[in-house]
Order: sequence, then C-alpha cells, then structure tokens
Amino acid sequence: MFPQVDPTSTSSWQALLLHHEKIQKVQMKDLFAKDPSRFNRYSITLEALLFDYSKNKVVDETMTLLLQLFTSCKVDVAIKAMFSGELINKTENRAVLHTALRDFTSDKLIVDGMDILADIRSVQKQMKDFCFRLHSGTWKGFSGKPIRYIVNIGIGGSDLGPVMVTEALKPYTISGMKAFFVSNVDATHLAETCKQINAEETLFIIASKTFTTQETMANAHSARQWLLQQGALEKDIARHFVAVSTHEAGVKAFGIAPENMFVFWDWVGGRYSLWSAIGLSIACTIGYENFEQLLHGAHTADCHFAKSPPEKNIPVIMALLGIWYRNFLGCTSEAILPYDQYMHRFPAYFQQGNMESNGKHASRDGKLVSYATGPVVWGEPGTNGQHAFYQLLHQGTDIVPCDFIAPAQSHNPWGNHHQLLLSNFFAQTEALMLGSAHADSNRVFEGNRPTNSFLLKKITPYSLGMLTALYEHKIFVQGVIWNIFSFDQFGVELGKVLAKNVLKDMEHDEEVTTHDSSTNGLINFWKKMRE
Repeated sequence: MFPQVDPTSTSSWQALLLHHEKIQKVQMKDLFAKDPSRFNRYSITLEALLFDYSKNKVVDETMTLLLQLFTSCKVDVAIKAMFSGELINKTENRAVLHTALRDFTSDKLIVDGMDILADIRSVQKQMKDFCFRLHSGTWKGFSGKPIRYIVNIGIGGSDLGPVMVTEALKPYTISGMKAFFVSNVDATHLAETCKQINAEETLFIIASKTFTTQETMANAHSARQWLLQQGALEKDIARHFVAVSTHEAGVKAFGIAPENMFVFWDWVGGRYSLWSAIGLSIACTIGYENFEQLLHGAHTADCHFAKSPPEKNIPVIMALLGIWYRNFLGCTSEAILPYDQYMHRFPAYFQQGNMESNGKHASRDGKLVSYATGPVVWGEPGTNGQHAFYQLLHQGTDIVPCDFIAPAQSHNPWGNHHQLLLSNFFAQTEALMLGSAHADSNRVFEGNRPTNSFLLKKITPYSLGMLTALYEHKIFVQGVIWNIFSFDQFGVELGKVLAKNVLKDMEHDEEVTTHDSSTNGLINFWKKMRE
C-alpha cells in the first residue's frame, strides 16, 4: 500500500502558500509578452492530441513547486500500486483495475492468485460473439424480427458512461440500430422510451452488479411487464433481456439465460466501468470493433500516465493545476466545455467521475481533512454555453478554471459551421486570458482567467478513449495528493437507506410522526394530495 502523506505537512505545500502571495498580481498576458516560447513550454502532445496549459496563472516556480508536491505525496508510488493490482481501495478492500480492462500488452496480471486478464479476455470474447449475432441478424425477437433497439437499464456509472460514449460516437452507430438509456426511477423515463420502440425488435440490457439496485430493478421489472403486454410470452424474456451482473440466481429468476449474463468484477468501480461488460450497450450500438478501439485509446493514455515523467505527463499536470486553483487560489468549481455537440454528455460524465471520487471529507487515516478537496464540476457544449453562463466566466466574482475541448475535424463539415465553432473555441480562451479595458465599469473584462485547451484531430473511438482515460487519471492523482480514498462512494448510501424507511411509511394511510417535523409534514401532505 502506498504511504499516507498529509499534503499540508510537506515543505512544498508551505512553499506554495507563500508563492501564492507572490503571484497574486501576475497577469497572464504579461507572461506571454515576456516569453514568446510560453506555448511551446507549456503544452504537451500525445499522438494526435494537444494539451495546452499555457493560459494558466502559473510561472516556472509554480510548476516546480507543484511537481515537488507530486513527489512529496508519493504519487509515483501510488501509480505503480494501482497498476500492479494492490488493494488501494482500502475502505472496500479492493484493487482498482479498470486499466486492466483495456490492457492489450500484458500477458497476465495476478490478483488474489487469479490471472484477471484471462477472465477479462473471456468476457470480451463473449461480448464480441454476442455483438456478431446481434448485428448479423441471427439474434431475433419473439416474432422473428432482428433487433433494432437497445435499451440499457442502469443508473450512475452503469448509465452515464455508456450514454456519454454512445452520444459522443453517434457517427459510428451501426446502421439500423438505435440506443436508449433508462436510469431514473421516475416512470416517465421508461414510459417515454417505450413510446419510441417496438417490443418485437428491442433488447433490454439490465446493468446491475448485484441485480438488486432499487431504481434499476424497478425499471427492469416494469420493462419486463411491458414486453409481456406487447405480446411476448414468458419464454420470450430470454430473447429480449440480457444482464450485466454477477448475481446468477437473480438473473435466472428474472428469466434471463445464464449464458447471456456478462460479468464484471469488484475491482471495477461503477464510474470506471464503461470499459467492462457495462460497455455492452456501447458495443451493441457502435460495433465491437469500435468498442475495442475505445479501449485501445484508453490504453495509450494509461501507458502515457504510467511511463511519462511528471513534467510531461498530461494527467499529472491537469491534476496539479486543479490542486493549485482549489487549494491555493480558492476556486470552488471548474468547467468542462466541449466544442462538439456529440460530446454534450462529457461534462456530466466527469461531474460524477470527479465529485463522486473526490467529494470526501475524511483522509485515509480517518481524520477530517483541514483543506478543500473535490471541486464542483459542471459544463455544457460551446457555443450554447456562451449564450448562457459565459457571462459569469468573464465578469463574475468567482474565478472558474475551464477546460476547452475541440476536434480539428468535424463529422459534419457543412459550409463553414466548423470554422465558426472553432473560431469561438480559440477566441474564448484568448478573451478569458486577455480581458478588455473600458471607461464604463460594466464593460470591463478583467481577464486573467485560466483555461486549458484540448485539441484533438477528430472525435473517434480511439481519441475519445484516450481523452476519457486522461481525465480519469487526473482524478486519481488529485485523490492521492489530498490523501483521500477516491474509489468508494459511501455518500451515495445514506439517502438510499433512509428512502427504504420512508417507503414503508408511504405504504399506509396513517399520519406519520417518526421523522423530523419537516419530513413528517411533507409525507403527510403528500398523502392528502394523493387522495
């Protein structure tokens, strides 16, 4: 297990506190004026991806101190521990090996005496064979028609990852296939989906490791009932439902054939699970070959992260800049702004990825931390965001570090649309950095607002996999520096437990008195309104 280090106890943290005072009045535009080579020195390329971090409020001394913090917190040791399969998710006594799901170079990886790579490749072959049957038309529904609609039923990581990827890679959708995702226990989500599909041509994928997740199983049983109402028989359930789960007894009881259960493992965290069998909906939608390219792109990022020196390591630099703004410049949020409509769910995906991983108040030794941890993460695609919340980015009282993401090439090169889009991508980072003076204070733009820019050649399965993995590793590095456990999510559990108790009180007509006065009042008022 990698060592615990309180970051505030390190000399580099203390030096950064002093350095922060020195750099308060530094203007980024002056840094560019003094150093014509700043872009070259503060940018990194990884194959056809460019990461430009030159428009940040940092100088060489800042980066030196941040890199010293990386070393002081033993992040290099933590990286090796994760990739080697140590049980770094200590609160749940699990390894963290989503990287193994996309490892195409190692011969074996032993965890608890088992070669997990052999298991991974077995499930991947199962997924590949299933996709072939689906796309060749040999898998048919109860009326003999091939499958055209994929409905993934999951929640959290079992939903957000597949949604993000299938939306981002919509140009790669297999002809004739259409994907839907149902996550909300609000029946409206399932009902509106069912209006758009034909039961004879629909495959439901139930994504639940335990096959007990309340929201997922409620939706699954309602979908099962709907299918039967549309003319299917009990024996037809096996034609229209498959499961991504480890609970074979529950899967069989539902009516799903055991050979159509796709397993994943406890060392795959939910928000890191799209690379596993949870990605079955992705493979069914864009084809297994493209799903595999997604894995290859992520593996390229893994190799870069594991082997590159920290000063040339994209996730490390991303993480350190985030630490700088969160802990030393007092920024409470950060924005992810993709200039590509297909990427519209990317910010939401890493809202979960970041906030569920690093939204923690206890250090790895169980003590309350004395410093800020995970920021609020949010964002929307450009240029829509420019006509919504960019006002605050430019002139608001809070400084919000922003990541701008854009492809050099569009999947839809109509007229000059893409040039218009990219002109805004380039101009916004420049405007946020430069600002603008004016005699009227309402028209003053202070500038000096930090941005990172990611420029990809094109959004492909490979490049999306690479970009997604870079963000994953950024989150990991920050968690190590903050000395917190990034791979559990106990904050998700309390509301679920209380909801079960409340549900019991909602099932009878008597007045409820067992909660606080507000909760009692709300439940009792609902009972009256229900009548």
